Amino acid sequence: MELLKEAFPKENKIPSSYYEAKKLLGGLGMGYEAIHACQYDCALFLKEHKDREDCPVCNAPGYKNDDEKGTKIPHKDPRNVRLGLATDGFNPFENMSNAHRTWPVVIVPYNLPPWKCMKEPFLLMTLLIPDPHEPGKDIDVYLQPLIDDLNELWEEGVEVYDASEKNKFRMHAALLWTINDFPAYAKMSGWSTHGYLACPICNEDAPSIKLRSKIGYVRHRRYLPPGHSWRDSKCHDGTREHKGPPKELTGDGLLAQMEHIVFCNPGKNPNKQSKKRKCSNEERNWTKKSIFYELPYWQSHKIKHKIDVMHTEKNICDNIVGTLLNLDKKNKDTEKARLDLADMRIRKELHLKPRRDKFIKPPACYVIKPEDRKKFCQFLKSVKFPDGYASNISRNSHVNDGKVSVLKSHDCHVLLQRLLPVAIRPYLRRDVCAPLIELCNFFHDLCAKTLSVSHLDELEKRIPLILCKLERIFHPDFFDVMVHLAVHLPREAKLVGPVGYSWIYPIERFFGTLKRYVKNRARPEGSIVEAYILKECLKFCSMYFRGTETKFTQREQNDDKSRDPRYQKGKISVFAQSARPVDAKIVRPLSVAEREKINCGRLPASRIHLYLRLELLERFHRILDNVTTEIYPP
Repeated sequence: MELLKEAFPKENKIPSSYYEAKKLLGGLGMGYEAIHACQYDCALFLKEHKDREDCPVCNAPGYKNDDEKGTKIPHKDPRNVRLGLATDGFNPFENMSNAHRTWPVVIVPYNLPPWKCMKEPFLLMTLLIPDPHEPGKDIDVYLQPLIDDLNELWEEGVEVYDASEKNKFRMHAALLWTINDFPAYAKMSGWSTHGYLACPICNEDAPSIKLRSKIGYVRHRRYLPPGHSWRDSKCHDGTREHKGPPKELTGDGLLAQMEHIVFCNPGKNPNKQSKKRKCSNEERNWTKKSIFYELPYWQSHKIKHKIDVMHTEKNICDNIVGTLLNLDKKNKDTEKARLDLADMRIRKELHLKPRRDKFIKPPACYVIKPEDRKKFCQFLKSVKFPDGYASNISRNSHVNDGKVSVLKSHDCHVLLQRLLPVAIRPYLRRDVCAPLIELCNFFHDLCAKTLSVSHLDELEKRIPLILCKLERIFHPDFFDVMVHLAVHLPREAKLVGPVGYSWIYPIERFFGTLKRYVKNRARPEGSIVEAYILKECLKFCSMYFRGTETKFTQREQNDDKSRDPRYQKGKISVFAQSARPVDAKIVRPLSVAEREKINCGRLPASRIHLYLRLELLERFHRILDNVTTEIYPP
């Protein structure tokens, strides 16, 4: 810092030391506060407990003494290395054998333009929770400072300055919903996502049944109209269905259920008695009353915790691909699944057949043949995507083995919506292929950038019918709770808006950025916090730069707004898009032989992929003839 200060003209105001720079940032509100916690996750040393030496809940010592210097070291120092597992956390190290997990809590401001909302520069990390154990339901202890701030923003507000109106006003804020994967949904909401009542939307009326090895969610005929013929059919699970869809509970109804929860002090103190207990029927799947109910408006929200579309897509795609290709550990077509069919007395052609001293599993219509699996993988390996659209899925396709492995969330997103409807057509029967394509189209429509309420109403009626069609094809083990959650996605989209503003893709990319901040492996959380504050300061200052390329003004990686007059927009609406060729070194006119090859009039109708209106096509030919005459005069 001293060298930098000397390099600039005299009387500059650059801090002369790192301490002064941090002090300056703290005065601008760009610092952070380390809050100590009980080593057993019982409470935070905050407010009236700030000066305590022991935990206010379990009385465990809050600090350990350093014999050399005599200073107090908190057990929950965020700089220390932790070992544990958090389902909504991330591993700050590249070595995945290390079980360390870190929980960032990110706030997403929604009062931004669409092109800024959910983008990394506008995501705010408010908390960073390191823990040697999985926080579980004790995560509410760490969320208490954030809840206090949200209550203050709601009730008192903060005085801010409006630059456009040139006056001050008091700004208030409210939390709309939380975005989590399904295991973290349980920690944040207090509703366990395991068992027969795993669906938090259906609550105590979930459409689940007991199977030999798991719990299946197969009674989607409840969502069909009352007079539908499939309600009396036994081809789905061997029974008739006469119940209607589950009723939606209000905030008062949920609070009435939570009154039966037996309160337990938070924390994991080993001296704590009755650590595990059996829940009563009145408690249902509730494990706690969430700390978010301390917000005065939380009870009236229709959606409190959002079902993540990204993880729902990934689990459904894994189920489909694993079953179609008979992949190890992902194939749902197991021996116990065939025994479930026998127990339900449906689809006798798929029952296990005894042969001597063993049983034979007959081939199913939904499993691709071994020789066709290689063709399926060859198709995936041959697909090319535009730069930045998707990862290289061809690396995950093994043609010789006929397998697809290590698909990440976005790979499943692209595979389910774009590739699978085309790839399965040659290898499956039409009655098997059609429902799968309908399911893929459902997610494609749901993830559109623009949604209408009428179209979402149509999707809400379509998805139960799609799942009922799949129930007539696949076995009950295929339908876990993640497949069932697709029923509730259109309703949530009607209340929340386009899926792109409430799924976890941007959040996980932001976690990847935080992971790259770790330079000191002995203090991963300290590295993340210090680097995050520095980046926030630089981003804040860069907003005021003019005429300088910054993160907000830099050109895109694939910038099609070419300034070359040779790439001007066309006169026809279909071609009136500014674009540049990829890796083109020179621009030259086509030769006569090349123009003959691309002449649309000589291609068969099945090869023409430009669906133009007749008048546009005639106009295109006239313009092409004029341009050809200018380049190649007669």
